[in-house]
Amino acid sequence: QVQLVESGGGLVQAGGSLRLSCAASESIFSIDAMGWYRQAPGNQRELVATIAGGGSGSTNYADSVKGRFTISRDNAKNTMYLQMSSLKPEDTAVYYCNAVKHWVLYWGQGTQVTVSP
Repeated sequence: QVQLVESGGGLVQAGGSLRLSCAASESIFSIDAMGWYRQAPGNQRELVATIAGGGSGSTNYADSVKGRFTISRDNAKNTMYLQMSSLKPEDTAVYYCNAVKHWVLYWGQGTQVTVSP
């Protein structure tokens, strides 16, 4: 079972930056894919970005964050990151990381990101 722990959330002004981290309990090289999702109050959870596992590392982004957010991973640290820049109030949400391994989906507990105008 893969355990995921997010960190790095907080309060930031519009235009600012934050970096979220997602630490995994095992080697992320063996994980099929990882991603970041977010959920704002009253909204459904939505995809932010994904990154393929193994040696691929291919990435995918929601249109709303393209050019502002960057997903990456450090296999040596078993950690995935989300670098967020040019933040907007509409980016305010709880951000969750997930991982897929052998067709099983795992979620972290989430970290709050609040962007003030």
